[in-house]
Amino acid sequence: MAAATTFRDRLWIGGEFVDARSERRRPTVDPATGRVLAEVADGDEQDVDRAVAAARAAFADRRWAGRAPAARKKVLLRLADLIRANADELAVLDSLDAGKLIADTSAVDVPGTAAILQWYAETADKTYGEIAPTGSGDLALVSREPLGVVAAVVPWNYPLEMAMWKLAPALVTGNAVVLKPAEESPLSALRLAELADQAGLPPGVLNVVTGDGPVAGKALGLHPDVDAVTFTGSTPVGKLFLEYAGRSNMKQVWLECGGKSANVVLDCNADLDAVANGVCFGIFTNAGQVCSANSRLVVHRSVKDELLAEVVKRAAKIRPGDPLDPATVMGPLVSERQADRVREYIEIGRGEGLLRLGDDAVDGAPTTAYVGPAVFDDVPPTARIAREEIFGPVLAVIGVDSEEEAVAVANDSPFGLAASVWSDDLRQAHRVAGLLRAGTVSVNTVDALDVTTPFGGFGQSGFGRDLSLHAMEKFTALKTTWVKYG
Repeated sequence: MAAATTFRDRLWIGGEFVDARSERRRPTVDPATGRVLAEVADGDEQDVDRAVAAARAAFADRRWAGRAPAARKKVLLRLADLIRANADELAVLDSLDAGKLIADTSAVDVPGTAAILQWYAETADKTYGEIAPTGSGDLALVSREPLGVVAAVVPWNYPLEMAMWKLAPALVTGNAVVLKPAEESPLSALRLAELADQAGLPPGVLNVVTGDGPVAGKALGLHPDVDAVTFTGSTPVGKLFLEYAGRSNMKQVWLECGGKSANVVLDCNADLDAVANGVCFGIFTNAGQVCSANSRLVVHRSVKDELLAEVVKRAAKIRPGDPLDPATVMGPLVSERQADRVREYIEIGRGEGLLRLGDDAVDGAPTTAYVGPAVFDDVPPTARIAREEIFGPVLAVIGVDSEEEAVAVANDSPFGLAASVWSDDLRQAHRVAGLLRAGTVSVNTVDALDVTTPFGGFGQSGFGRDLSLHAMEKFTALKTTWVKYG
């Protein structure tokens, strides 16, 4: 598949591409080759001010929120069609910009982005308000009103799809949005904005400010005219957005942050082949750069050695390579900086567990962004590699002797985003799933996900939910209109 040759490299504000006020630019780099793809506008506080003003004007004159729901649906469905029509280009953009496998971006990420938008678009004229049973004889109407200006700050691991997780429910409910993509992966967001314009989204309803998180992201968090921030990213940055809201206008903040998900394998398993495949998928997909990655394998000692042998055998066959080659099963990490961070954790892990796989360097790699799978055995539950989010292909294996111990170890985490349970005894699986403190528990599979089901977590994994009808709640406010008769 040929790489895209044209990159949008300016901010999108008020329905047009514009330069940053400072005229500064920052490189966006292909982590697979080290090549600079483009010098992208480096937005700052002035540019955030412009984007928020454009969004506020678009919301205030109701050019979008005032349209009939069926009319909003028509525009968003047209955008979903344009995403599909430009799928090859969008897939290549995310593969180049973030080092993602073209096999994943073309078959999963971009089709998923269009499907999510289509699903939300179809809800536009199918959601209704309420009539409250006051008993007074008066009429009390309860409606959900758009919040106004929403800032969406999204990560680099699924650049286009994560953006749509935020944009679709925010736009379908009538809000105006300022999107800040990760500084590592801005290209698909800028192309999406252009496609939205072609679809007929009014100017100012979607704006894209590229730039550094501590500058542009912070400016959005502190901005007094932003009504809500929806954020996916690390827990430390999520905490900063809570602080920004308190320091500014008490804007709503919706966080989907880190995870250290447990893959719990109990002692009633006949098909360890399927479990081993699930374990490898759960931690090595997208080079482990998944917030819900099953990075802890909590396994009953009666099956641990046999299962671990199968996991190591499969992991040893994974060779990181060119993400644009459809046969590649693991690409580079998003940047050399992120790869260095993962390697630091692997070094930490050498003193915390038995390294079963991970000594070999990635031969012939053109950059240092490539990191192969690492598997640590006999890891204490208190070890750093068992407690801290690494965001790379590193698996910590923890042996347990009972169901009760498995639950205790799995729940002993500041995070609570996801978990998996494997057991042939469905009563046991259901019982353990009910005891796990996680937003999504997958039984006899890993990382189960669908647009119809809410995604989010407990604890320091954040609050609020993406996907499903419930996601629309965080972009709206309940309003009561009371009509007195007589």
